[in-house]
Amino acid sequence: MSLVLRPRTDDKRWEGVNTSAPALVLASGWRLDADGTAHAALRCAGTRGGEAVVTALAKAPDVAGAARTAFTLHVSVVPYPTQG
Repeated sequence: MSLVLRPRTDDKRWEGVNTSAPALVLASGWRLDADGTAHAALRCAGTRGGEAVVTALAKAPDVAGAARTAFTLHVSVVPYPTQG
């Protein structure tokens, strides 16, 4: 699954993506384009099911401190049956 975040309309910029359960949903391929669009690939484990929370972080580039959550995505993973 691809996650595409459009450029922000405020003075903040996308900083990264985190997941609450990296063994279940792994965010990789983080890329920030020159126009402010951000991209990440979300890969889900196919062997087990569960839930994870994916958060996108943003902050103003000229302000000190850590980036804050700007977007939250709740992901439910349901594995396909292997037999029958």
